[in-house]
Amino acid sequence: MTSYTPRRIVSLQPSATVIIERLGRLDSLVACTRYCADVCPEVGGGRVIVADSWTAKATEILAARPDLVIAAVPYQEKAIAEIMKAGVRFLGLAPRTLADIYGDIAAIAGILGVPDRGADLIRQMAGEISAVTQRARAAETRLRVYCEEWGKPLIHSQPWVAELVEAAGGEFIGEAGQQTTVERVREINPDVIVCAWCGAGDRVPLEKVVRERGWGELDAVRSGRVFCISDELLNTPAPTLVGGLRALAHALHPELFPAADGLRSMSERRGGVREHRPRV
Repeated sequence: MTSYTPRRIVSLQPSATVIIERLGRLDSLVACTRYCADVCPEVGGGRVIVADSWTAKATEILAARPDLVIAAVPYQEKAIAEIMKAGVRFLGLAPRTLADIYGDIAAIAGILGVPDRGADLIRQMAGEISAVTQRARAAETRLRVYCEEWGKPLIHSQPWVAELVEAAGGEFIGEAGQQTTVERVREINPDVIVCAWCGAGDRVPLEKVVRERGWGELDAVRSGRVFCISDELLNTPAPTLVGGLRALAHALHPELFPAADGLRSMSERRGGVREHRPRV
């Protein structure tokens, strides 16, 4: 029995691109999105840049002559239908939890013919999360964390972020992935506020957010626990989440965890925000 390994992959999702890179198979990637290049600089140069899952154009994808297209929900159904009619294999991802992300890594690794590398990558990621969880148990307090994926409307971060907050020794408040309101957050009065807006990198205007929402008297603001964590570290369901966990751990318990890349407090300013575009 013979197996077939894709040699020309088009990735419409940064998470898939990161996983492919970590599996050592970037040689198979012929096209990806500009968001992929933001999260995984290694893809720069020599690859076609195509629209992402939300604006996918079948003609430009098929022009790359792929034998596998990877996208995530939600995606342009008409474009995907044309791709599948052309006989191109399609893999659709829709992760919500860390377990789902491990499953996506295993699936991509299996399709690319490197299942052992996938298993190693999952073990490494799970091991690093477990190590942080164990260390966080030494914390004297368990802070209540409001974690925001988008600001207009207010949207709680995804379920995998809720798991990371718990691993970092915090309590995720609100319903993961769902909308909330300025008033509801004020009522809850969190100990920590974390903003990780999709497409904003590390440039969420924290002082403006607090001022315009009238959150100046919240416990998180009064104690100086208002943070921005770089978009790609929390919103990309891939091994890069380990970096987001390190940032969360230091934000919640700096006495236990060292400073981490991608973390900024309200006193440090950045500017410029792009549209809401989840990095699935």
